[in-house]
Amino acid sequence: MNRKEIAEIRRRFNPDKNAVSCIRGCYVSEKGEVVAAFNRSLMSFPQEEQEKYLSIFKRTLAGVPGRNLIDIEFRPDQVMEDDAHGLLMGLRNTALTVDQGVEKLCRKIIDSLDLEGNYLILMLHDAYDVPFRHVDEYKADVVSEEVFSYIMVSVCPVKLTKPALSYFSEDNAFHSREPDWVVAAPELGFMFPTFDERATNIYSALFFTRDAANAHDGFVDAVFHCEAPMPADAQRETFDAVLEDALDDALNLDVVQTLHERLRDMVEERKQDKTAEAPSVSGREVAGVLQACGVCDEKLAAFEEKYDAAFGEGIALNAANLAPVKKFEVRTPDVVVQVNPERSDLIETRVIDGRKYILIRADEGVEVNGVNINIMPHS
Repeated sequence: MNRKEIAEIRRRFNPDKNAVSCIRGCYVSEKGEVVAAFNRSLMSFPQEEQEKYLSIFKRTLAGVPGRNLIDIEFRPDQVMEDDAHGLLMGLRNTALTVDQGVEKLCRKIIDSLDLEGNYLILMLHDAYDVPFRHVDEYKADVVSEEVFSYIMVSVCPVKLTKPALSYFSEDNAFHSREPDWVVAAPELGFMFPTFDERATNIYSALFFTRDAANAHDGFVDAVFHCEAPMPADAQRETFDAVLEDALDDALNLDVVQTLHERLRDMVEERKQDKTAEAPSVSGREVAGVLQACGVCDEKLAAFEEKYDAAFGEGIALNAANLAPVKKFEVRTPDVVVQVNPERSDLIETRVIDGRKYILIRADEGVEVNGVNINIMPHS
């Protein structure tokens, strides 16, 4: 799903803009025991509570595609025969009305998670009568032929608040507030099926993880019978290791600057188009950038070999996961220099009298601990 499609579904999570048939919940203790369960129509809640529940699901679709929001692809044979996919289809087709199916999914989630403390599993079913849109993006007064029926699952930690002073209007005074259990923002969740090209795609689910460094492998395996994708942070660490190992002494500042600029440009270009998929780059494409930097054929071959070994042959990765888009940092054991990524050209490395230096061009506006200083030429 692209950002525009995700935003279209997120707008559904408003009390006046959805057709949510029910919300189901399963409250789980830190020991994995079901403490309570409920099944209620959304309209049975007061409006303030409706908004709070819908806000949780809305946050389950918040994040960066390819980083926090990850497409889980089902193989054709899974769609035909796999019981995990069959369970999700059954829950969606019955609008979460079959207790046995809901309980089975909850048990899969409980057995696969290793969360500290209590947590709440929330589920909803919604049916979206997708409006027809012209190419110019204006809605047409035409009856839609597409109804997007889907389920969403959110797993939220339930945390105990700290004792504190609180205002009580009854006696116009502040008193101690007792600790209470509150539902926190979702830690993970998913939507099934996905809304691709504004239509139903039963070959895919959209998985959410709040922590891009944690792909929740056990959850993904239990619920989808798929291998969890490598977390975004692990992709970057592995990619950096492949670069360092393959290029060795050929990996200099110019190479890193050029590579990061290219990856950053790819990300920024796609940001302008909300209908575009997250920008991806293959090992061969990275090798092309390295070749333009003057890296020799032997090291290029080593890079492609190590890339394929680490990520899989022909696998393309999200460009935003491979380089920080919003910062450019140079670090030594004793010094850290952060530069506007669009001005990484201000930094260069040089060997002077046999000693290695990092040089930063500074024309004006130089501050040290908030104090403006002048840079004087040596006599």
